[in-house]
Amino acid sequence: MCLALPGKIIEIKGKTGIVEMMGVSREVSLELIRDYNLGDYVLVHAGCAISKVDEEEAIKTIELFNELKEMDNG
Repeated sequence: MCLALPGKIIEIKGKTGIVEMMGVSREVSLELIRDYNLGDYVLVHAGCAISKVDEEEAIKTIELFNELKEMDNG
């Protein structure tokens, strides 16, 4: 099973960007999406931003992942 994680674009360097995902910053390719800006939320899979997502939905998804992590540690 493959998973795409939501993250927030915190820096843009041409066609790549730094995306913060659940407390971790990663450099990702932005070549597959259009009209991206600082602060946008994107889904990241295999080092590539594959689509933009609504901020509210991204935050809900991040909260669900955090709940799963807590359950696994509990």
